[in-house]
Amino acid sequence: VQLVESGGGLVQPGGSLRLTCSVTSGILGLARMGWYRQSPTKQREFVADEDTYGRTKYADSVKGRFTISRDSGKNTVHLQLNNLSPEDTAVYYCYVPLTGNWGKGTEVTVAS
Repeated sequence: VQLVESGGGLVQPGGSLRLTCSVTSGILGLARMGWYRQSPTKQREFVADEDTYGRTKYADSVKGRFTISRDSGKNTVHLQLNNLSPEDTAVYYCYVPLTGNWGKGTEVTVAS
């Protein structure tokens, strides 16, 4: 299983981004998918995940602002980031708990 994240970039506070994790296998129908993030000053932390039934979990810090979703037909998982703040600046990683696979990450920078 290979995971490739994209969609990161520089955005102003209050802005939005949509991250995409492209998965090179048909595992989306079988596995919970997650997003984590790591900033220079923090350990890698959980952001959100979604199981195969569409049930989602979010870190308290992102609830109401971030949304995880998947498109099994396109083998992609998305993370919509809204109302971003500088505290959201981090490298965002896609993760498959079932297999232990991680992507290489996509960088999000929130600054004015």
